[in-house]
Amino acid sequence: MAKRDYYEVLGVDKGASKDDIKKAYRKLAVKYHPDRNPGDKEAEDKFKEATEAYEILSDDQKRPIYDQYGFAGLDGMSGAGAGGGYSHAFHDFSDLFGGMGGGFGDIFENLFGGGGGHRRSATDPSEGASLRYDLDISFKDAVYGTKVDISFQHAETCSACHGSGGASGSKRKTCPTCNGMGQVRRSAGFFAVQQTCPKCGGKGTIIDKPCSTCHGSGVEQKSKRMTLNIPAGVDDGKRIVIPRQGDAGANGGPAGDLIVLIHVNPHEYYERDGQDLYCAIPVTFVQAALGEKLTITALDGKKIDFELPAGTTNGKLFRIKGEGVPITGSTRKGDLYVKVVVQTPQHMSAKQKELLEEFAKLDNATTSPLCIPLSSLR
Repeated sequence: MAKRDYYEVLGVDKGASKDDIKKAYRKLAVKYHPDRNPGDKEAEDKFKEATEAYEILSDDQKRPIYDQYGFAGLDGMSGAGAGGGYSHAFHDFSDLFGGMGGGFGDIFENLFGGGGGHRRSATDPSEGASLRYDLDISFKDAVYGTKVDISFQHAETCSACHGSGGASGSKRKTCPTCNGMGQVRRSAGFFAVQQTCPKCGGKGTIIDKPCSTCHGSGVEQKSKRMTLNIPAGVDDGKRIVIPRQGDAGANGGPAGDLIVLIHVNPHEYYERDGQDLYCAIPVTFVQAALGEKLTITALDGKKIDFELPAGTTNGKLFRIKGEGVPITGSTRKGDLYVKVVVQTPQHMSAKQKELLEEFAKLDNATTSPLCIPLSSLR
């Protein structure tokens, strides 16, 4: 399977700062860590993929090489590629997960040493996971903006137990797996690794009667519909963040965000470059030679009068100011560029041929074997 672009893996733009990269990786690592997804091969692969991406993009030497040459530029570099280790990423795990409750920070601090700072308990409030929603919109809607109804599933606080995870009248008792410690120890070669208890999730207690609705998790999956405003001028790959519409947080923590990734469908006649629009119009040889007043239909259906000068050559590009893409948050717009394509008649009547031959004689047209400067064709 072909490797995905590292920026795509982490869901960040190419110009993302180190902090943005670290935050994006932190969320993915928490979501797909093997300790949170035991036996889930897909989650493990995503964790490794995200860690590899973070190792490269957080490295001041490797990131510029990757930006310029892609994966090929990283071949042979220490720690790069799918077979490389995660040494660089592990050095930053105490920073990434030091504030997390249980598991992740504990494991890597025990393996590689840690800062010894305050570690939050598994009973402390924590933010829920952010969700991604891929939205396809038309080229026209991207340029002029639109409203779209979307529906998605996310985890909400359980309506039956209000997030406690227990049925009515239930009590908490000491976890028999960790004896109330919230952590268990296991051997890993020469290391004794301490990790979050899989039975109680690090809380040290379990519920004797779990809630029948959420089965003790404190959250339930629910569908939600909402109307999303797409601003005028949005471009392909744009991320729209809707705060607190992701999964519910644990222990009363805030919900994550809903991140909408925009995918703009191509248009049959128009192309876009930043805030400018480009299109091509066909004209006849006679129109190009004599000039003519033309009417162009803009992307929004508006009619634009356009004066074609006499003697226009094939491929000539004309600019119509202020008829391009709206600049988000502004009243200004980009420009519309019109390319003229002179069409040569494929089928002519005898009269048309006669007139063209007469024109050639009057023009003293000859075929010259000499080249002409390329600059004259631009």
